[in-house]
Amino acid sequence: MIRKAAEMCNEVRENMRGGPGAVAIRHLFTSDEIQAKTRLCARLIIPPGAGIGPHRHEQEDELFVVIGGEGVVEEDGRAVRVAAGDAVLTGRGGSHAVRNEGGEPLEMLAVIMCYA
Repeated sequence: MIRKAAEMCNEVRENMRGGPGAVAIRHLFTSDEIQAKTRLCARLIIPPGAGIGPHRHEQEDELFVVIGGEGVVEEDGRAVRVAAGDAVLTGRGGSHAVRNEGGEPLEMLAVIMCYA
């Protein structure tokens, strides 16, 4: 399946998971289109000062690949700066949050995979 960028569904979530500002989500494919148990397959664009608040994924793993900008990922109380090329695998009931403390948008590919 090939999906052109202009065909992707876009949404904006204000205060995502209690985080500041708004996060733009471009859904690459929907969970109905992917046979593997997947809840999200999207490009996230987090403007400067915005973020995704702390939350847990029970029975899920979340994979982030940073494709632009810089930010901070906090996982179980430990904050780590991330930049383009970095990858994060989180979930398994652990707590995590993302925030953009830089001056340009933080762009990430995100895939949330559900346990069978």
